[in-house]
Amino acid sequence: MARQALSGQRHILRALSQWPKDTLRPQVQFQDVLQKRFEASSSLSEQDQLKQANALYSLLDNRYKKKDINKELQYPITGSLLRPKSKPTYFTDLVKELEEAPNRSYLERMLLRLKGVVRLQ
Repeated sequence: MARQALSGQRHILRALSQWPKDTLRPQVQFQDVLQKRFEASSSLSEQDQLKQANALYSLLDNRYKKKDINKELQYPITGSLLRPKSKPTYFTDLVKELEEAPNRSYLERMLLRLKGVVRLQ
């Protein structure tokens, strides 16, 4: 029984080690929070541990986003959902901002914060 419990823990730790790192918040990683949670709740049964490991693997693999056969998007987002009439470039601007944010210097971050406060136009 103890050997099986180690198997469930091993699967969970392996899934967490494959989780991508968060570049926006490097001091707080999702996998670290989950690992502390699993260590604190070591009283889970083997069945429950394997279910949770399977859930982690399914999130890592994007099983809910892809079709099984062709690995195409099951629910593609196109058209007006990506370009709302109020601000058509909203999502492209958001992606650009998320890609640039981890590489900004302290001075650039402070200037952007001041721009948000002052709202220069």
